[in-house]
This record gives sequence, structure tokens and C-alpha cells, in this order.
Amino acid sequence: MEITLKNIKKSYNHKTVLNIPDFRFTKGKIYGIIGPNGAGKSTLLKTIARLEALSEGEILYNHQPFRKAILKDMTYLTQKPFLFAASVRENISYPLKFRQYKRDEINFLVERIISEFSIEHLANQLATKLSGGEAQRVALARALIFNPQILLLDEPTSNMDPNSIEIIEKIILKYNQNKDKMILFITHNVGQAKRVCDEVIYLENGIIVESGKAKTVIEAPKSENLRRFLALEYYVN
Repeated sequence: MEITLKNIKKSYNHKTVLNIPDFRFTKGKIYGIIGPNGAGKSTLLKTIARLEALSEGEILYNHQPFRKAILKDMTYLTQKPFLFAASVRENISYPLKFRQYKRDEINFLVERIISEFSIEHLANQLATKLSGGEAQRVALARALIFNPQILLLDEPTSNMDPNSIEIIEKIILKYNQNKDKMILFITHNVGQAKRVCDEVIYLENGIIVESGKAKTVIEAPKSENLRRFLALEYYVN
């Protein structure tokens, strides 16, 4: 899978919040998207996920315009995930039931991912009663259960304790170990971007100011704005 942004713009009330002339995401990579609040990071993911329409331009998927079939290979995890008023196990199994998997396969896949996420103790609990960090782990398990080719993550480890963050980072890295997936990963944690991501994109005012190998972008930034941003992030964290 490859995603190409061609002259895309997104505006709200005549204010442009996203303006990217050209960029290409390729499979096998984890892309970290960093930048200050209001930079357009979430808007970028939402337009790729087709949750918001572009004001101008086009997004191509494998060099082709959007087709509904693409949605079956894509999942988008918001910073504040929505969980159904059902058990954790039922929430995780939902994407498989929706795609009409057989019952035995559903049971096998659900139990496996519950084990991978170390959430056996939550499996029978009501998902809407979980803490923020627990809910985020369950939502990510649900997002991965059907093996999507495109994974869009909007701060997936926010509100998590260090142990949970470590578990999630390992799962994301493992998910991409065969280099056949594409992961776009918004994070405010610069250290996390360096640990997890292959490439990093720095957005500011809806514009890609700098992009490249994670280690290079974070350790040797070219733009003054990115240097200031990184200095502030390291100071805060």
C-alpha cells in the first residue's frame, strides 16, 4: 500500500489548517507525526481516513483514487476512543463479526490479542467503565484484530503509565516487523518517536516543515522552528 498526497488543502471558516503540495507514504514504515498543538496532525489523519473531506487536492491509495474497499484495510484510532457498552472481549471481537469471520476464528484471534496486550484481567469487564489508559489499550487491540494494512494512530499512548506505554510500543513494532504495513503515528513524545518510528514528519501551521529518518530529524534538525520545538519538548518531558 502507498498513499500519495497531491496538493491537499483543508480549511475551516476560510482558515487553512492543512497545506501539503506533495508527500508519499510507503508500506513497511512507521511514520511519526510531531508538531505543536493546532499544527494539523489530527486533521491529516482524518483526511487520509476519509473522516473529513479535503477542501482541495487529492489523496491517492496505490496510485488510485479512493474506493470504499480501502476502508476494509484501514483503521483509525482516536486519542479518546469510543468503546461500546459491552465487555472488553465483545468490543475487541466486533471488527471480526462485522467482517463475517467464523466463530472459531474470532475466538482464537480475540484470545490471542488479549494475551498479547496483557489485558486478560479486563476481558469480561464492561468497556465503558475502564480507566483512560485501559480503554486505550482495548481500543488498540480492537484496531489491530483484523490485521489492517494501514494503521492511523492519534496519540495511542496518551494517559498511559510507563509500563503500558512500553507494552504498546512493543506491539506496534511487532505489528510492523514483516514490513508489510503502513503506520502513521501522532505523538507528542519526541523520545517515543525516536524509539518507534522509521521516519518523522514535523508539521507546523498545516505545512510539512521537515521530514526524514527519525534519528536524523530529531538529532540534527535543519529548521530553526523544529530546533525550538524539540528543545521545548525535551524540557517539558
